[in-house]
Amino acid sequence: MKISESDFSNHIVESVQKELGNIFFFKHIAVIEFNEGVHIDIDNSCEFFDELISYYGHSRPFGVVANRINSYSVNLLDAESFVQKIKNLCYYAVVGHNKASKMNAEIENEFCDSTKINYDTIHEAMNSIYSKVKNDILLSLH
Repeated sequence: MKISESDFSNHIVESVQKELGNIFFFKHIAVIEFNEGVHIDIDNSCEFFDELISYYGHSRPFGVVANRINSYSVNLLDAESFVQKIKNLCYYAVVGHNKASKMNAEIENEFCDSTKINYDTIHEAMNSIYSKVKNDILLSLH
């Protein structure tokens, strides 16, 4: 399910269309829906990093949900470099919608230092990431 077709659609603050896909901005979460067949690596994803930094800045904690509505590839060897690009990206989730995308999400999970990142539904991912980011914000206020 596309994020624009979900119950969360009325909470989208801003959206941006890029060559590789779309970014939907929420207060504490960005949902990315990559286009069918694209390959994501550290070199071609700079425009996504620029948009995330432009929206969230360099210090505001946020999370990203990759909504795998299409089939695409990610250079998992770049995972560490992705993390280094944006220090305030606190949490990452991947939503798989079919057997292949769920398998890819499980593989991506193996390359991440954080806890579970793969989810079966957009609701699960959004609620989990939102809760984690809000908790980090509350902790940083104390």
